[in-house]
Amino acid sequence: MIYVMSDIHGMYDKYIEMLKTIHFTDEDILYIIGDVIDRGQGSIRILQDMMNRFHVFPLFGNHELMAMRCLPAFIQETVESIFESLDDDKMLDLYEWIQNGGYPTLLQFQQLSPLEKEDIIDYLMEFTAYEEVEVNGQYFLLVHAGLGNHSESIQLEDHSVDDFVWERPDYEIPYFKDSNHYMIVGHTPTLSITGKPEIYHHNQYIVMDSGACFETGKLACLCLDTMEEFYV
Repeated sequence: MIYVMSDIHGMYDKYIEMLKTIHFTDEDILYIIGDVIDRGQGSIRILQDMMNRFHVFPLFGNHELMAMRCLPAFIQETVESIFESLDDDKMLDLYEWIQNGGYPTLLQFQQLSPLEKEDIIDYLMEFTAYEEVEVNGQYFLLVHAGLGNHSESIQLEDHSVDDFVWERPDYEIPYFKDSNHYMIVGHTPTLSITGKPEIYHHNQYIVMDSGACFETGKLACLCLDTMEEFYV
């Protein structure tokens, strides 16, 4: 079976419970379409678990992108050497990340050994900006947020990562003309769209972020083979 998850946001217990709920095995595939980290207290633990699963395929979210602009500096061994490596632009990147929930992730990262830190950074470098998946004759484009600067004349590979991880689509305007084509996104909590912590289906968009890190939210998972939805 092929599954999709999004916006786990450091909720390690929910992530593990979801894998149990869907009976995830080595025969299955899981795409996680960004924002694995930040806000919750288990970001690094989730990344370390994902690293050890050859059948889990991660995509960049805006939170991973913010983290990657900052974490390499924190491989340094002393506070002095860390701040010496941060110029004004890097300091602004760090401020933006912390303001968006990055502090718990940074604290967890700082508790790792130098080798473990390098492993995390190397793994984040393996994240992709988008994935195209075909299941049972249906085509799915997986991205974190949407597709900014969309034009039929621009190929997917010609877009910047920022287009995929920051730009929300207009859900009233279908991205695809074919009825069996879908765009699966996260980034925008469905609580802010419908008021419900449930996957949102509209105009061939499937919005996965059901607010796992919020008190009234849930972690959602979708099986592309059956279109069955799972919640923790």
